[in-house]
Amino acid sequence: MGQEIAQGHFHKHDFSVFESRLATETRYLAECFQKNVFDISHTRAGFELESWLIDDSCQPAPKNEEFLKRIDTNLVSPELSRYNIELNSLPRTLTGNVFNKMLRELEHNWTRCNEIAGELDAEMLIIGILPTLQSDLLGLDTMSDMCRYRALNEQVLRLRKGEPVVLEIEGQERLHTFHENVMLESAATSFQLHLQVGQSQAARAYNAAIILSAPLVAATANSPFLFGTDLWDETRIPLFEQAVSVSSENNYNEPRVTFGTGYVKESLMECFTENIKRYPVLLPEMLNENPAYFSHLCLHNSTIWRWNRPLVGIDDKGQPHLRIENRVIPAGPSLVDTIANAALFYGLTYMLSTDEVAPESCLPFEHAKNNFYTAARYGLGARIHWLNGKEINIKDLLLTQLIPLARVGLEKLKIDASDIELLLNIIEERVGLNRNGTAWQQAFVRRNGRDMQALTMAYREHQRTGKPVHEWGL
Repeated sequence: MGQEIAQGHFHKHDFSVFESRLATETRYLAECFQKNVFDISHTRAGFELESWLIDDSCQPAPKNEEFLKRIDTNLVSPELSRYNIELNSLPRTLTGNVFNKMLRELEHNWTRCNEIAGELDAEMLIIGILPTLQSDLLGLDTMSDMCRYRALNEQVLRLRKGEPVVLEIEGQERLHTFHENVMLESAATSFQLHLQVGQSQAARAYNAAIILSAPLVAATANSPFLFGTDLWDETRIPLFEQAVSVSSENNYNEPRVTFGTGYVKESLMECFTENIKRYPVLLPEMLNENPAYFSHLCLHNSTIWRWNRPLVGIDDKGQPHLRIENRVIPAGPSLVDTIANAALFYGLTYMLSTDEVAPESCLPFEHAKNNFYTAARYGLGARIHWLNGKEINIKDLLLTQLIPLARVGLEKLKIDASDIELLLNIIEERVGLNRNGTAWQQAFVRRNGRDMQALTMAYREHQRTGKPVHEWGL
C-alpha cells in the first residue's frame, strides 16, 4: 500500500500546499518526457509478493510488527494489516538466467521468513484470499502501526462522508456486507510484477499489459472464497475495488482502484496528467520540495491503484526511470508457480509491445476492460474478445496462441532455455488440466465439504512441498 508518511491527520492548508507541489512536479515530469530523459538500454524486472502470517490452526496471525523487528533484510516490509507482509525482489536485467535468480532469491527469503515466523509460532502462506479469514478480524486494532494506513482510512471515509464501505459481490454465490473501515483491502494479497522500460517502449508495453490482463488473471486465479462464500474465480478484483471505494450512495468520486480509462496514445505522461485532473489528493504529506525527486507525484500516484499502474522511480544514482506495475495476479499457490506467472507476463508483454501491428489498434479498450472482468469472474471458462475481432475461450487462447507466443518472447529476450521449458510447461500443464489455485480450492470443497480450515490446512501442506498447483492432490 505504499510509502510511510510522518503524520496521520491533515488540514485544509496541507492539501493546498501539496496540490501546488504536485502541479509543479507534474509539469517537470512533462519536461522530462519532452527531453527523453527516461530512455534506458536494458529492460529490468522485479516483483512484490504479499504473504499471510498464519498460526498452527491456519487462522490469520497478527504478528507482522514482531516479525519485522526480527527480520534482517530490507526486502521485507509491512502491509495494511498485521496479518500480512510483503517480500520484494532485487531488480534484474530481463535476460539469461533472470528467472532462476528470481526463484533462488525468493526461496532463500521465504526460508528465512519462515524461520522468523516460526519463532513467533506462526508460518507464511501465499494465497490470494485466506479462506479462514472472517470479517470481524478486520478491525482497526489489526491495522499495521503506520501513519499512512491510519491517514488513508481517515481520508477514504472523509470522501465517503463517513458512510461505511459497502461490499457486494455476485458470483457463484452472493455476498453483501458493510465495513466501517478500509481493512477489507487487506483480505486480498497479490503478486505485483514490475517492468522497467525505456521511454520509447513504455506506451506500447503499458497497453500490452492492459490487453494481457484478462488471460493473465484467468491463468493465475487463486481467490474464489471470501468469508466462506464462493464468488468469482479471482474475487480479489471486486474486493479491492470496493474495499477502498471513495464513493458512497449520495457522493460520487472517481474510483481509486480501476482498470483505467483508456490506452496510452503517446506516452505514460498521459496517466500522470489524468492523475492530477481526476483524482483528489488523499495523503497531503509535505516531502522533498525538489521536483526532480517527484516525491509528491509518486505519493499521489501510490493512492491510485490502476490494475496496470505506471510508476516513476529514482535509482541509487539519482537517475529517474519508468516502470509498469502489473497488479492483476494473486499471491501463490507455490513459489515456482509464482515465477512461472512472471515468465508468462514478461514473455507476452515483450511480444505484444514489439509486434509490427500494435495490438491496441486491434482491440478496443472497452473490450480489453470487459475481458478483464469476465476473466476475473469466470477464470479459464471465460469467453473474451481477442485481436482478430472474434470471441474465443480463454483456455484455448492460452494453449494455442499465448503460451507459444510467450515462449518466443522469452527466446527473443535470450532467457535460458531450461528456464523457459520449466516455467512455461508449468503454465501449460496448469491451463491444460484446468488446475489453477481457484480450481484446486473449489475441487477440494466439492470433495471434502465447505470446511475452510480443512481447505487451508491442505493448501498449506501442498505449498510446503514446493510443487506447482497442477500437481496437487485433493
